[in-house]
Amino acid sequence: MDTPAWARAALRRVGHDPALDGPAITVQRVADRILGDGSLARALQGDWLGHPLHPVLTDLPIGFWTSAFVLDLCGGRAGARAARQMVAWGVLCALPTAAAGAADWREMDAEARRVGAVHAALNTGAIALYVWSWKARRRHRLRGVLLGFAGATAATAAAYLGGELVFPSSEAPSEPPSDRYQA
Repeated sequence: MDTPAWARAALRRVGHDPALDGPAITVQRVADRILGDGSLARALQGDWLGHPLHPVLTDLPIGFWTSAFVLDLCGGRAGARAARQMVAWGVLCALPTAAAGAADWREMDAEARRVGAVHAALNTGAIALYVWSWKARRRHRLRGVLLGFAGATAATAAAYLGGELVFPSSEAPSEPPSDRYQA
């Protein structure tokens, strides 16, 4: 599939923007302090699985939040409680997913680290919007649903960048995926 020129240009700008290095270094220090280089970091990187853990875990929050989205669109008032629960489960599952992503992110080259920092910022925004959505749904269901839709938008943009980290658009479709961004 051919990536649109505007998306390639945007990704190139993000990957080459040194303004992202300062925040990335700060996040790097925090991640290093929390994760260290021991068994926790290796477990979050998926050493025990023989495969990076982060891509596996992303299915959980995405699945829960997509379920909430469908219930919001089609479930009406009858689906409101289940949608709120799906939002909560998505937020809870996003936490270990983010930790696994941070463990992988620490091993990336500078260009990928910049893209990963924007990916993480968008995901952090999505999580915040979903927490706000979960809270709002108790008293103002419509507000909660709209916040959930905003969270879905942020999560989708983040997922696009995450896909770019694993399957760079600069590669020809016939080539195997690059491992340049893998831990």
